[in-house]
Amino acid sequence: MTELLELMRSRSVLPRDPGENLALSLALSGVAFAVTVVVGKPYIAWLRRHNIGKQIRMEGPEGHRTKLGTPTMGGFLVTVPVVVLTVIFNLAGRLSMLLPLGVLIGTAILGAIDDRLSLVTTQRGGVTARFKMAWLLLFSLLAALVLHFPLGLRSIYVPFFGKFDIGLWYIPIAVLAIAGTANAVNLTDGLDTLAGGTAAVAFTAYGIIAFLQGQIQVVTFCFTMVGAILGFLWYNAHPAQVFMGDTGSLALGAALATAAFMTGQWLLLPLIGIVFVAEAVSVMLQVAYFKLTGGKRLFRMAPLHHHFELLGWSETQITMRFWLVSMMAGLLGIALALV
Repeated sequence: MTELLELMRSRSVLPRDPGENLALSLALSGVAFAVTVVVGKPYIAWLRRHNIGKQIRMEGPEGHRTKLGTPTMGGFLVTVPVVVLTVIFNLAGRLSMLLPLGVLIGTAILGAIDDRLSLVTTQRGGVTARFKMAWLLLFSLLAALVLHFPLGLRSIYVPFFGKFDIGLWYIPIAVLAIAGTANAVNLTDGLDTLAGGTAAVAFTAYGIIAFLQGQIQVVTFCFTMVGAILGFLWYNAHPAQVFMGDTGSLALGAALATAAFMTGQWLLLPLIGIVFVAEAVSVMLQVAYFKLTGGKRLFRMAPLHHHFELLGWSETQITMRFWLVSMMAGLLGIALALV
């Protein structure tokens, strides 16, 4: 990681003083929040006028049926401000930011296609899982190649033990991590504020880690993401006026994993994103157990947040408790990044 930072500084990607642009990073977070809140109301009204409302799975919890038709594709409230602000304030002399921008845009478009095909008015189920995964893997492969070759990243950092060069193994690991995180955040997006709140915590954690490394461009990107996500949560607060949809969840997950790899602390991603991991693992365990036992269920319903709903937890209880777990995991992740 030291070699990477020196290389990036020599190419004028990083400032010599890691804290000299911290004020700008924090200010952009506030600007992203304000812009998202301001444009959110007219954007949601536009979604309603065009009947861009989400279908709800009939096999899901009964209480979710009241959400049928709630405007979706709210992820653009996050991605568009982040792209615009990054291009204006965080791209000149920091061309490495083209990578998370490209990942953010590509996965947001993929998610928007899925959202568009799964609207109430279309009566379709969205794109097929194979189609979505194929494109996710393609975007992830392109990101992994950029991380490994132009940016020269090829190592794993293990807390307490240091850095180890893993060579070309870096590429398939990055592909699986980026695509897997995108899917995991997508699965988490089932309750109001759940995916957005936990994603904001994770981006904050990686923004702090990047600041401790002196990677101010990654700091700025992460904090801009946090501001935009919090602006989106203004309208996603229960009962939600808008859902982020795949437009947001796929983009947030892929961008988070990309930022994690840019810091070199990607081994901490399962910890910092522990809620996402739990949600994804619960689905995999449910499917495997169902097949092995001939129809029995390990959880009352998967993903995991639905299991707690059926146990009697309210939606706000689940989201707040998952947020708390995410916050503690983020703090622990930052601590491990320091050792």
